[in-house]
Amino acid sequence: MTQTFRIAVIPGDGIGNEVVPEGLRVLDALAAQSSGHIAFDYQHFPWGCDHYLKTGRMMDDDALDDLRDFDAIYFGAVGWPGVPDHISLWGLRLAICQGFDQYACVRPVKLLPGIESPLRNATVETIDWIVVRENVEGEYAGIGGRNLVGRGPGKEVAIQAALFTEEGCERIIRYAFELAMSRPRKKVTSVTKSNAQQYGMVLWDEVFDRIAAEYSQVETEAWLVDAMAARFVLRPETLDVVVGSNLFGDILSDLGSALAGSLGIAASANIDPLRRYPSMFEPVHGSAPDIAGKGIANPIAAIWSVAMMLDHLGLGNEAAQVMRAIDATTASGTVTPDLGGKATTTEVGDAVLQNLI
Repeated sequence: MTQTFRIAVIPGDGIGNEVVPEGLRVLDALAAQSSGHIAFDYQHFPWGCDHYLKTGRMMDDDALDDLRDFDAIYFGAVGWPGVPDHISLWGLRLAICQGFDQYACVRPVKLLPGIESPLRNATVETIDWIVVRENVEGEYAGIGGRNLVGRGPGKEVAIQAALFTEEGCERIIRYAFELAMSRPRKKVTSVTKSNAQQYGMVLWDEVFDRIAAEYSQVETEAWLVDAMAARFVLRPETLDVVVGSNLFGDILSDLGSALAGSLGIAASANIDPLRRYPSMFEPVHGSAPDIAGKGIANPIAAIWSVAMMLDHLGLGNEAAQVMRAIDATTASGTVTPDLGGKATTTEVGDAVLQNLI
């Protein structure tokens, strides 16, 4: 009997339209190899900046209703010149993450075989950790406003408030501990700035200490974000699972991917751990207007995100198969210009398919 998974596909903007098809090719190949045991049913949605310029909306008004019954969402990128970034992001990606309470953003940081890190002594053993980012509140909660413009030029005030709830802190921290329990090292590092942000992040620290007491098998530590940024560079071998707020997790995971060679390999999963709604899987690199249409966008992050999707769907063997194919591809030197290679997007996709055994 065939197990069919319904996937909502949102390529979005820019190179999202070039890398997402490579991920779909991988899914199709896995289905073809399964002797009819698995299948993927795609529905494509044309949402993004082009849709906004035509309709005034980044996605349809009933978009969440349309997406609700899918098994997963496969997302490309958002953002394009001519549409303000805060409109494109809040109108599409954040609307889905917050609308479906995808509160755990999981971003692996790993040096792939054959890739050179900008760190002198980096190895595949020392660059291997996961950033767990709180994904629906914190600094990106969207609370605030702009006022007093009527008082004249130079008098306007903008207020941006961060939201930290005890429930929100607890569930993301607990997610990080459960993830650490599945890894050999079993270590969680909490990242805050509670010396300067004395309310929300002190609450985070207190919740972290309380949850840590329940996991005696897990090594724990707490660092301030500025020191952690330095530690990413100077002592990467000491990291395992790093958990932080929306903003800090966002920044640190990008730094980690740069240390692993390129944002072009940065995969992510936006997870609803309670599985009430579909989770969303996407490369982190953005729409990259500067290289869009040139055929040189790195598809590794999009394909790695497919592996994360497969694992979430209970297809762990297939997920591992994809990761082995990625490793074999980068080890062979078949990489795009961002990693120092000369391969095109399609050529890297072809190599992954050839290694998908």
